[in-house]
Amino acid sequence: MTDLMFLGIDGGGTKCRARLRNAEGRLLGEGTGGPSNIRLDPDLVWNSILGACREALAQAGLPESDLERIHAGMGAAGAGQTSAVDRLLSRAHPFASFDIETDAHTAWLGAFNGGDGAILIIGTGSCGYGGTSGDCHYVGGWGYEISDEGSGAAIGRELLRRCIWAHDGRSPSTPLSDAILAEFNNDLEILVDWVGKARPADYGRYAPLVLDHAEKRDPLAVAIVSQAADGLGAIALRLLDLGAPAICLFGGLAEPLRPWLPPPVQKTITTPLADAVDGAILLARLALQGRQP
Repeated sequence: MTDLMFLGIDGGGTKCRARLRNAEGRLLGEGTGGPSNIRLDPDLVWNSILGACREALAQAGLPESDLERIHAGMGAAGAGQTSAVDRLLSRAHPFASFDIETDAHTAWLGAFNGGDGAILIIGTGSCGYGGTSGDCHYVGGWGYEISDEGSGAAIGRELLRRCIWAHDGRSPSTPLSDAILAEFNNDLEILVDWVGKARPADYGRYAPLVLDHAEKRDPLAVAIVSQAADGLGAIALRLLDLGAPAICLFGGLAEPLRPWLPPPVQKTITTPLADAVDGAILLARLALQGRQP
């Protein structure tokens, strides 16, 4: 196994990360790519994946042809949907082997090395996952249209909804609602046209703005962030009820939203052993071991 290389891929709604290690675990290179939620167009997703992989190879000083001797594991947003996985795998991949799991599973693998515990992902989407003795459960993570409470996409969607209320006079205007409505020239037809084409990442880009206004005690922002924290708290408490002794937070919004989470949840938060990209590398390693006689 000394000549083997393992590639971990973490695919989210906003970006894709890749990391290359050798058999001993030494870091060889890293790269980033575009959106890679596998519910999106497979060609877009593969372009994001391969862009991140090429960057990792370039850092390692390796040619792109070396992809064929790399064992890759991927944790992907949207991988809980079998049809989305099948659609992605309908395209040929360039790796020696390629195994895909949900981003929740690979984050959990990285956080606890397969041991007892749970993870809460808070990024463009959101999802809880974990348990004890390998008996893991998903909580949430069914897409921003009907789930993903507390996620960046959910925060952005709620922001636009409440800005419409302010525009209609159903709720008071605030500096945040004024800024957002001005972005659409105070014309709801423009906003509705935008919504018709928007992806989760488009909604998610509003989350940092909402958090910034919440720190300034903008009433609209505080209401949205509090609602997001309540939704995330409900996910976390369910994981604890399922027996998880501790929770690790993952995702670009994890730290900004952490102070807003309910105290019973905050008391259980612990530092992960490794991140989701290394969890994807562990997925590739375990899959290869399972294939070997």
